[in-house]
Amino acid sequence: MRTYVPKGQEAEELKRGNSWYVVDAAGQVLGRLATRVARVLIGKDKPSFTPYLDCGDHVVVINAEKIRLTGNKLEQKTYYRHSGYPGGLKEIPIKRLIPHRADVIVREAILGMLPKNKLRARRARKLRVYLDAKGLERHAGQTPQPLAL
Repeated sequence: MRTYVPKGQEAEELKRGNSWYVVDAAGQVLGRLATRVARVLIGKDKPSFTPYLDCGDHVVVINAEKIRLTGNKLEQKTYYRHSGYPGGLKEIPIKRLIPHRADVIVREAILGMLPKNKLRARRARKLRVYLDAKGLERHAGQTPQPLAL
């Protein structure tokens, strides 16, 4: 059996035919939500998936502040960043980060699931994460469809 690989004009049409989806993160487990959204951003669920083309869809995640963590992650998980200077390591426990920057937590989890290649930045631009449902109003013109998890 031969493998179908889109080329030229067909590949360009695949890039343009992107849909918009909305995901409600309220009560969802962070890791399971991140894997499902990453698959949609990559486009792996489409029959026309091509590894070297960006054929994924746009995803809007709402209610990020109501995300759920399992196990002891609320007490043990820590995010790190470094300024580049000696002694510039910053440690922020997730317990302190959730009330104010839950959108950053969800975004980092989803982007961490994307493959580390040249298409990553383009796929990351197709992700929007909002703390509450008000963020969906900005994308009313795109008419996003609900994505069942």
